[in-house]
Amino acid sequence: MNANHDTISLPEIPVQTPHTSGFSYWELKQFFNTPDFVVVGAGIVGLSCALSLRKRFPKASVLVLERGLMPQGASTKNAGFACFGSISELLDDMNTMTEEELLALVEKRYKGIRLLRSTLGDKAIGYKSHGGYEVFLKGDPDFFMACLEHRKRVNKLLKPVLGKKVFEVVRNDFGFEGIQDHMMLNRYEGQIDTGKMMQALYTKCVKKRINILYGVQLESYTQGNDKVTLKTNVGEFDCGKLLLATNAFAGEVMGESVTPARAQVLITEPIKDLPFKGTFHMDRGYYYFRNINGRILFGGGRNLDLSGEETTAFGTTPLIQDKLEELLQKVILPGTPVGIEARWSGIMGVGDSKAPVIRLLSDHVACGVRLGGMGVAIGSHTGKELSHLF
Repeated sequence: MNANHDTISLPEIPVQTPHTSGFSYWELKQFFNTPDFVVVGAGIVGLSCALSLRKRFPKASVLVLERGLMPQGASTKNAGFACFGSISELLDDMNTMTEEELLALVEKRYKGIRLLRSTLGDKAIGYKSHGGYEVFLKGDPDFFMACLEHRKRVNKLLKPVLGKKVFEVVRNDFGFEGIQDHMMLNRYEGQIDTGKMMQALYTKCVKKRINILYGVQLESYTQGNDKVTLKTNVGEFDCGKLLLATNAFAGEVMGESVTPARAQVLITEPIKDLPFKGTFHMDRGYYYFRNINGRILFGGGRNLDLSGEETTAFGTTPLIQDKLEELLQKVILPGTPVGIEARWSGIMGVGDSKAPVIRLLSDHVACGVRLGGMGVAIGSHTGKELSHLF
């Protein structure tokens, strides 16, 4: 057999049952010696929270725990939209929120993106301001007309936050088929490179002397008089303050009112002369796509099986993936053969309100969860707010 193709078997390594006494002296001293703050979750919220804690408490010990090899949830799996919100989404929100509540939510998204950009820099996160479009399928003309009629109302409502007109009508010049001749454009929407963003956050945390441990899952915690005892899959230890930034997985530890919502995504192989740049929403925001490195990243379809997608299990389904491919071939790139390079899913945290849950659970425990699918936009701001609860 060719040596280059031999399978090498590694010797079995005995695994010690993890408990506190299993830590070495060095591990206990450096990582687990009652850190002042422990942040659970190394996604956008968790790392932003850790950076804010370091700024507020320069001499404090800050430890971040992440149960996955990379951040679980959606921080490294999202589509990279800045997420101010499409016109139809905002109009839909106005059915369940007051104008004041909606304005506050948009302002939080706006400030969150500004904070992310100022913290890391546009180059570090691959920020591009190509604008955001909403396209409207021809099968629902009444919905399209309603969005047209209400755009002035929404623009007026958002002016105090953005200081300018947000939504305007433009022609469909990208060759999309099966949609209305006009689209709604938000010139102030942007896109980021999700991988670069998370790498930049991680790098900045390391430079700020923040310890980050991957593969450590919080199983439970016990509130004491002046400390919190954490039980993890690698043992027990104490900390001063505990901050939970686990978003969709919040209910597993803290019982918070957060519903997991899986989002499925695909990305194409490179496409020669891709005819558009920008972020796009379709069918009331249930579908979304964008350009990235000469490819199309396309996600959504959760509305095809809402109950089935309320899961913390990662994976893709033929029902949703087939629909994504159908829309890709018939609407977005009609008549253009294109291959699919990869598929994946992320887990968002949603609930009966789009406002995140940022609150104290006890004297020494706080949470910042339920980002409502807007983690890129509000994650940095949520992390900062979470850090200020102590």
